[in-house]
Amino acid sequence: MKNGTKILILFLTLNLLSCKGTAQETEIKKTSTEFDFSTVERFRETKLKGQIINDYDSIFSPSQRKELSDIIYDYNIETTRQIVVVTIDSLNPYSDIQKLATDLGRYWGVGTAEKDNGLIILLCQPCREIGIATGYGTELILTDEICKEVINQTIIPEFKNGEVYGGIKKGVTELIAKWK
Repeated sequence: MKNGTKILILFLTLNLLSCKGTAQETEIKKTSTEFDFSTVERFRETKLKGQIINDYDSIFSPSQRKELSDIIYDYNIETTRQIVVVTIDSLNPYSDIQKLATDLGRYWGVGTAEKDNGLIILLCQPCREIGIATGYGTELILTDEICKEVINQTIIPEFKNGEVYGGIKKGVTELIAKWK
């Protein structure tokens, strides 16, 4: 299957999966976020496009973005579980990267509403912080302890070797392996 077709299918799948009916709306516990992401063009645009890799800090090369996107896309097609990777250059207006990752994942609707099976990896390289936020369904398998272990034992050592992309790729691969 051609890559263009894969991307189109992923886009359509993510859009369909993010749609919520009114019956589902009443069942989902609404939590407020610290910030209205719809006021920021890049976050609003990403929500509309359903992108997997959101490299706002321009850390990855185009080939790295494609390779990582292909890994995550194939996993999503196989399992319906959704992973999104985000790089940013500032946490503002947040002070906690974990809270920002959670709120951004909620705003974008990462994961299916029925299974709440989303995961977002948020990296702020200038802040030297990384966070992994999971949906409640994902958290049943990928606990906070497992996510912290992947960050500390897989991702951070690669970062220390100057391999930011390598750390993220290995982290995604390990999370996928543990999530199966």
